[in-house]
Amino acid sequence: MKRYLALVLALVMMLAAFTACTTGDEEESGTSTDSTAADETVGEDTKSEGVMTYAEYVAADVDAQVVVETYIQAKQGWWESDGVGVATFYTQDYDGAYFLYNMPCTEDEYAQLTVGTKIKVTGYKSEWSGEVEITDATFEIEEGTYVAEAVDLTSVLGTDSISDYQNMFFTVKGLTVEAIGQDADGNDVAFYYSYDGSGSEGDDLYFNVSLNGTTYTFTVESYLCDSTTDVYNAVEALSVGDVIDVEGFLYWYEGVNPHITSVSSAD
Repeated sequence: MKRYLALVLALVMMLAAFTACTTGDEEESGTSTDSTAADETVGEDTKSEGVMTYAEYVAADVDAQVVVETYIQAKQGWWESDGVGVATFYTQDYDGAYFLYNMPCTEDEYAQLTVGTKIKVTGYKSEWSGEVEITDATFEIEEGTYVAEAVDLTSVLGTDSISDYQNMFFTVKGLTVEAIGQDADGNDVAFYYSYDGSGSEGDDLYFNVSLNGTTYTFTVESYLCDSTTDVYNAVEALSVGDVIDVEGFLYWYEGVNPHITSVSSAD
């Protein structure tokens, strides 16, 4: 379920210090759960001339060129593809979110693209297995700062309107951990390494949760939150029947398949 053409290089180049992910109320560098930091802004989110609003971006055809202004919310590890440095970014403005897939950038530029940084992006609107993203992008750093607060989608999960929030930083509360499969002894297990259980520690984690009678598969994306992070360890410690709250980015793969950045026990 990952883009296997990039897998080998990505695993080699993946940064070892993705410490941006947390459990509970700890602040994370990729997303902020602190209510003060989460609403920090400088200036207003006024679009420059020639820049699309989020509504115009949504209305644009797939494969059309798009120009947006948006703010970094989290980033996957920097690596080289055919000798060109690239990274994938989770970004958001005041109205919606934009997933920037494998955007070219130098390692120095990657370091500058910290959470909250405003950028102007020119690229092409693309779609992959339902995930709407911007590809073949270039960017300029601009003045301004915005860190999005997690939008609570507990009441929206399982409805048609969930797609309106694609790629946004979100939270869902009161999820029940369901078995994703069984081990060699026939015991229920709460998570898989890789989507089919064929992986090992360090690969993506997949786990099932249910809400209001519907079961969903959530992912800890290892390029975003690797095996050293709190969220990765928290999912490894889950048991079937646990009730949890989560935060993450509403990624899409043939339906809702969020990239989770925080897991905590439900109150």
